[in-house]
Order: sequence, then structure tokens, then C-alpha cells
Amino acid sequence: MNHYKKYLAVTCISMTGISAAHAEKLFSDSSITLLHSDQYEAFGKEQQEHTFFTFENVTAHDWGGTFFFIDANQGHGSAEGQDDVYGEFSPSINLSWLSDRDLSAGPIKDVFLAATYEFGGETDLNNYLTGFGFAWDVPGFSYVNTAFYHANNSEIDNDLQMTLTWGAPFELGPALFLFDGFLDYSTAESDHKSELNFTPQLKLDIGHFQGNPGVLYAGVEYSYWRNKYGLSDNLIETESSVSALLKFHF
Repeated sequence: MNHYKKYLAVTCISMTGISAAHAEKLFSDSSITLLHSDQYEAFGKEQQEHTFFTFENVTAHDWGGTFFFIDANQGHGSAEGQDDVYGEFSPSINLSWLSDRDLSAGPIKDVFLAATYEFGGETDLNNYLTGFGFAWDVPGFSYVNTAFYHANNSEIDNDLQMTLTWGAPFELGPALFLFDGFLDYSTAESDHKSELNFTPQLKLDIGHFQGNPGVLYAGVEYSYWRNKYGLSDNLIETESSVSALLKFHF
């Protein structure tokens, strides 16, 4: 384990100790998502059909929060047998809590330290990202966050990454909807292209009609992924896929 990995490990362990001893948990949610599409781009400019099963857990504390997800996919047709597992764990620490000062200014609600561990996937990667971010106060959105990372990558040259996440609930007549998602941009380096991955979801709150809002959603996910896996267009096409989505919170 190099010094970089040791630093990240110590940070996560320290955060665990802080949360256990002093933190107040404000929010916790777990969910399972089912995604299906036959428009996922693969090597050799081939579109494949996959079903993805995703487990997610998110927590919010007075000191910051955590986000964890793990994907397991099942390939169909030409992709049969190409099953895979990929996951991420992302803790953050609010600097307002750490400094005991109000750091809000204009549209900025807070500044935070951020880290992400990426693991698995087709190349069995182990990537360690560290950086900082901003929580934004945007009318109509329940949250908008931007994070800026240095990525220590196991399979390709290290690069820089910017991540935007958002969530916006809204109503149309008696129906409740949620528009959320993420955008990742990573820089080009000597052995890979820059990547842009824009993945929004539009979901209808099915549980609301049964008197249980926020439990069951159905909708669609759109994925635009330029230079997927950092590869050029002559190896893999830009992905532009629409997936059917079902999500259950518990």
C-alpha cells in the first residue's frame, strides 16, 4: 500500500471514529435499482443488451456524508456471460463542521473534503480519488454538488476529474417526479482520452399513488458517454442509450 492509499485509509478510519463518537445522523436511505437497455456501447463498436442491478446507500450527518453503490450486470444475447461487478464508496467531510464556522456565501451552502474509491469493472480497477467540493443552494433543487478530484488510477495514468450531482423533485398535477443524476468529466492523459459521462434519470413516484411516497419509482435513465473508458471513437462509439428503470427505496 503506497502513501497515497495509506492517507485515504486513515482518513476513512478517522471519519468512522468521528461519526461513531460525535456525529448526528440526519438522513439514511438504501435502494435497489433495476435497469435494462439494448443500447450499451461495447468494444468493437457493438451495441449490447444488459440488465443492471444496483444497490445504493446514502447517509447524511452533521459532519458530512457517505455514498456507496455497487452494480452487478447480466449480459444478454452477444453479451451473455459478460457479467461484471463495479462499485464506488464516497465519503465527505463538511468544512463548516470541521472548522466550526459558517462557510456559506451567496449560492454556496458549504465546502467539503471529498474522496472516492472505485473498484471492480471489466479491468478489475482500484482507483483512489481525493479532492474538495461545493454544496450549492439552487432554487427548485433539493441538492446540487460539484466535486473536483485528483484520481490515482490503477490501470491508466492518473488524471483529474470533476463530478456534478443533482436532485430536483417536481409535481405535474397529482403526480410527483424526481429528476436527478450526475455528470463526470475526466482529463486526457498520455494513454487515454478525456471522458464525459452525463447520466440523468427521470422517475415517477409510483408509491405516492398508494400513500407511500418516496418508496417506489419507475422511469428512464439516459446515458451519454463520450470516449467511454477513455477510448477513442475508432474503438468504441459514443454511448447514447436509454434504459428502462425501476427503483425501490427501503
